[in-house]
Amino acid sequence: MITEQFERGSIGRMRLHVLPTKRFKTFSLSLFVGIPLTESRATSVALTPFVLRRGTSSYPETISFREHLDDLYGAGFGFDLYKRGDYQIVQMRLDIINDRFVSSEEPLLKEAIRFLGEALTSPALDNGHFREKYVEAEKRTIAKRIEAIINDKIRYASERCTEEMCKDEPYRLLALGRKEELAGIDAASLYSEYRSWLSEAVIDLYVSGDTTLEEIESLAKDSFQLPGGSPVAYSEPEFRAPRVEPQTIVERLDVAQGKLNMGLRTDIGYASADYPALLVYNGILGAFPHSKLFVNVREKASLAYYASSRLDGHKGLLTIQSGIEIDNYEQAVRIIREQLAAMKEGSFAPEDLERTKAMLSNQLRELQDSAFERIAFDFNNVLSGSNRTGESLLQDVTSVSPEQVTAAANRVGLDTIYFLRDRKEAAANG
Repeated sequence: MITEQFERGSIGRMRLHVLPTKRFKTFSLSLFVGIPLTESRATSVALTPFVLRRGTSSYPETISFREHLDDLYGAGFGFDLYKRGDYQIVQMRLDIINDRFVSSEEPLLKEAIRFLGEALTSPALDNGHFREKYVEAEKRTIAKRIEAIINDKIRYASERCTEEMCKDEPYRLLALGRKEELAGIDAASLYSEYRSWLSEAVIDLYVSGDTTLEEIESLAKDSFQLPGGSPVAYSEPEFRAPRVEPQTIVERLDVAQGKLNMGLRTDIGYASADYPALLVYNGILGAFPHSKLFVNVREKASLAYYASSRLDGHKGLLTIQSGIEIDNYEQAVRIIREQLAAMKEGSFAPEDLERTKAMLSNQLRELQDSAFERIAFDFNNVLSGSNRTGESLLQDVTSVSPEQVTAAANRVGLDTIYFLRDRKEAAANG
C-alpha cells in the first residue's frame, strides 16, 4: 500500500501539487493550464502550445531550445492538448533525472522548473509579440492534424458523433480548434490571446520526486512570470439528460467500411459515489475483450471488425464505437441496443462482473508504478472536485455489487446514433 500523499500550496495564480517520493530516479513535472472551451478562443488556445514549444526568451531558436534539453541529460519535454468536461486543457510535461545519479553543476530540478516556467511564461518574441515564422509554421501543423482526423475515419466518426450529440454545447468543439479560423490568426493577435489565456486560466503545477513542497514553492516563485491574482478552480460541467427519442445521423463519404457510433448520457460524474459502479458497467458493456459488445457484436454475430465503449466521466458521456459492413447496419444497431437493454435488466454473468473488476483493479494497481499516471489520477480529482485516491477507488471497484451495476445502467440513456457509410444509393434515398 502506497502511503505517499500530494502536498498542496500555491504561488500567485498557480496551484502546486508535490508528491515527495524516493521511488523514482527522475523528477516528473506536469503543468496543466485549463480554460473554458469556447468557440471564440478554442483555435487560438490550441495553437498557443505549438508556438510555445518553438523557443523561449533564453533559447529563442528552436534548435537551441532542443539542445538545452539535451544538456539537461536528455530531459524529455512535450505537451498534450485535450478537453475534459467543459474545459480545454494544455498539459506540458518534463521528465528529468535526479541529480543523485549524474554529476551536474546546476541542480537539475531547479533547471527543469526554470525551463518549464520559461516555456510557459517567457516565450521567444519579436517586436513585442510571437515570432511570425513560428506562428505561421505551427498554423500549418494544426491544419495537418485536423486534416489527419478527417482522413482517419475511425477518429472522424467518433468526433462527428460527439459533435452531433453536443451540437449546442462547447463539448462539440475539437480540442484542436477549427481549421477555417487559422487564417485569421497572426503573431500579434495570438500573443494578445495568449496573455488573456494566462491571466484567466486555471493553472496547476505537479512535481513528483525526491523534493519538498517548500523547495518547489521557492523554485516556482523565481521561474514563472505569471499575471497577478489568486488561484481559480474548475467549475462543474453541465450534465444533460439524453434525448427522449435518440436522434439518428447518417453521413455519406467515400468509405468501404461503415462506422457505427452511439452516444449515451448519464448523470453520474467522476466525483459521484456511483462512479465506480459506472466504471464497472462500462467494463462489462464494452471496455474489455470479454465485454458484451465485443462478444455479441463482433464474435457471435460476426457483424463488426471492432466494437467497444469508452467513458468520459468528466462530462457524463459514454460512446460506443464499431466498424461494420454497411449492409449490416440495422442488425448491428439492434444487437447493440439489446446489450444496453440487457445491462438495464441486470442480465450479465457473474464471471463477467468479476473479470471486469479484476481488470480494472489491475489497471489501478499499475497506475501506482508511474509518476505521470499518479499525477494524472490526482489531476482528475482537482478537475472534478473529488478526493479519491487510487487505493480508495480500487476498494470501491472491488466492492461493486451486481445491483449497483444495474442501477448505474438505468442512469445511462441512448442519445445519438451516428452512421458513416458509403455514397451508394445516395441519389435515390437522399
